[in-house]
Amino acid sequence: MITTVIAEQIFNGREILKDQPITFQDGKVIAFDSVNNAKEFKISGLLTPGFIDVQVNGGGGYLFNQQTHLTTLEAMVHAHSRYGTTGLLPTLITSDFTTLNNAANTIAEAINKQLPGILGVHFEGPHISEPKKGIHNSQHIRALSEQEMAVYCRNDLGIKVVTIAPECVTTEQVKSLIAHNVKVCLGHSNASFELTQAALVAGAVGFTHLFNAMSPLTSREPNMVGAALLDEASWCGLILDGHHVHPATAKLATKIKAKGKMMLVTDAMSTIGSSQQALAFDDHKIQLSSNKLTSQTGQLAGSALDMITAVNNAQTMLDISLEESLRMASLYPSSFLGMHKNTPLLSLGAKADFTVLEKSNQTSLHVSQTWIDGKQIF
Repeated sequence: MITTVIAEQIFNGREILKDQPITFQDGKVIAFDSVNNAKEFKISGLLTPGFIDVQVNGGGGYLFNQQTHLTTLEAMVHAHSRYGTTGLLPTLITSDFTTLNNAANTIAEAINKQLPGILGVHFEGPHISEPKKGIHNSQHIRALSEQEMAVYCRNDLGIKVVTIAPECVTTEQVKSLIAHNVKVCLGHSNASFELTQAALVAGAVGFTHLFNAMSPLTSREPNMVGAALLDEASWCGLILDGHHVHPATAKLATKIKAKGKMMLVTDAMSTIGSSQQALAFDDHKIQLSSNKLTSQTGQLAGSALDMITAVNNAQTMLDISLEESLRMASLYPSSFLGMHKNTPLLSLGAKADFTVLEKSNQTSLHVSQTWIDGKQIF
């Protein structure tokens, strides 16, 4: 079926256009005009490229670590689509090898079946630093073995991201991961500035949740945070919920970091899109209160953040335009993943993945519709 959507406004990733038709067929954009025999929809609000979240631990009451099944992935996509996300990387937190391998097999099945919304996988650990582990389980933190390398080097997992601490993984291993199309991110690390730079030279391309669980910038030691902000080629994920990073710190970092290299992530747990108020993770009892997830130890335990809230927060906390906030949720993560290079997200031949935003009040937006592969799923 050929479908034409005409929204009051369309943001194509670069600029906002008014009353611009967009026509798609078989999940792909085929024209920016009305087409004969097309089913036509008129939509109020702003149509924008769907949000892309590269760090999603769970949603809809499911946590990927605990239930490495297709039903979990489907629940996660459905839950996050309510908040504008059309593509995500299910994220496996530090785990034993059996869970890691089962997760990889589930992702491979999802990619083979072309499960809508699943772009690949993010392995966050287990090759991380004990002092910066956060709620990651110490029992599973370990060096990178040949067995695990074989999993990361599989070619049936879609887009692959692995977060490592450079003090726990050799530069030769980083180079090997890069050679097998793995995007290496640095995080959960106590590495020095020099060691971080060495990992970047070896091919690392990003930083997982900037500021959180990494060696801080100080007057005499720039450490990992300093290296992340200075490096012009790498991307940084930012959890903009007001809990993980102070708004002033986030604003300062955004001004320093090279334009287009700061992207919004949620680090969301299973509570998103559900009525869940508490969950167990390993030895942690995690409670949701005031949009904040903490364990009984008082540590932050992932987040209760969704992408449209992150977009709204970006405008107010970072004092940036709506367009730039939307880029941080769509264009920049897409560029990090290698999905788009210097072209609008909504262009001929692109996937018909978009969300429709309407005003909640003067300062915030909410999601009224989300489409993935040309089909409305919310």
